[in-house]
Amino acid sequence: MAIKKSNKLPQAVVLKQIVKRCSSFGKKQTYNEEGLPDDVPKGHFAVYVGENRTRYIIPISWLAYPQFQSLLQRAEEEFGFNHDMGLTIPCDEVAFQSLTSMMR
Repeated sequence: MAIKKSNKLPQAVVLKQIVKRCSSFGKKQTYNEEGLPDDVPKGHFAVYVGENRTRYIIPISWLAYPQFQSLLQRAEEEFGFNHDMGLTIPCDEVAFQSLTSMMR
C-alpha cells in the first residue's frame, strides 16, 4: 500500500502566510514596500476576536505558547486559513484578554 502524501502545507508555512496577510478588517490602510500594514509593528501581527471582530495587535512570539496554538487550531477548524479577512480567533473577547494577560 502506497503512502498518500498530504497536500496540506506545514504549520510554520501557513502561519507565515497568515501573519503576512493580516491587515485591518474593513479599514483603509497604508502599506509598506513589503505589502504589510504600517500600523502593525515589526514582530507583531493582527488578529480579530469576538463577535465584533475587535482587532488586536499581538507579538509573533505568542505563536510559541501552547494556549495560543490551541486558539489557532480552533480558528483553523472553524474558519480555515484560506481567506483574506485576517486571522479570526473564535473566542470571546473577555476570554481572549484573560488568556493573553497570562502570556505577557
